[in-house]
Amino acid sequence: MDAPEAGLPDGVEAEALPHGAGAVRLEREPRGQAVIQPDPGAAAFFDLDNTIVQGASIFHFAKGLYRRGFFDARTIAKALWFQTYFRAVGKESAAHVADARETMLAFIEGHTVAEITQVSEEVYEEFVAQRIWAGTRAIAQLHLDAGQQVWLVTAAPIEMAGIIAARLGLTGALGTIAEHVEGVYTGRLVGEMLHGPAKADAVRDLVAEHSLDLSRSFAYSDSYNDLPMLSLVGHPCAINPDRRLAAHAEDQDWQVRDFRRGRRAARLGLLGAGAAGAAAGAVAAGVAVTRFFRR
Repeated sequence: MDAPEAGLPDGVEAEALPHGAGAVRLEREPRGQAVIQPDPGAAAFFDLDNTIVQGASIFHFAKGLYRRGFFDARTIAKALWFQTYFRAVGKESAAHVADARETMLAFIEGHTVAEITQVSEEVYEEFVAQRIWAGTRAIAQLHLDAGQQVWLVTAAPIEMAGIIAARLGLTGALGTIAEHVEGVYTGRLVGEMLHGPAKADAVRDLVAEHSLDLSRSFAYSDSYNDLPMLSLVGHPCAINPDRRLAAHAEDQDWQVRDFRRGRRAARLGLLGAGAAGAAAGAVAAGVAVTRFFRR
């Protein structure tokens, strides 16, 4: 089902939002509406890309690095190909995830934590802030206003994830951690990318640490790849879902919120006719990438 795009509650500023300390329960009413009720011991977990931020946060991050001379157009074209393929086909192989990981690490290897943190701050202001989905932001704010912990859970680098969470006033962020020694990135990860089942494992650990109740908690994502995290909680919600997640949500009678509009929503939601279409889209994107990044 579609829902109108919602804005921030009156009088709320993005830089001065309360941190969570309690919990709420989202209860179903007729016609898919919801009412917030106090429920200490729950939490809300939000995916980032296409759930809170329009597009891929790592792509915006890479764009900022490219403009600052961190790498050449060939590297960014490869990253864009991965993103286009994943969105089009709707599934990811272990080899593709490994390649995406190596590409991400290549962005920052040899650079300092201070450099990357500064770039992340600037990228938020330049590209990310204006791409926050207002409807998703309003949902997160409802949880915060009720005193619930709200966590960002993403495969994006923890530096970027932490900045976005802080700017939105969320409780915190879980993200992929790149190893650094004496303040310089080594090109290796600490653990694995926070992706797919790894997200669910991270949420379980967080819930245990904070003595939260998964059966009364919430999870929000656009991607079928986040099914392990969505299936953990008592209140899953598909936001701007891809084709496979939309079908699964309908089958399971999950709540769905789509903040895209009209023909664009249909195009994005139904993208995924097959690998041939994905490859064509990726090639076209790769050809245009240098021109796009110079805009």
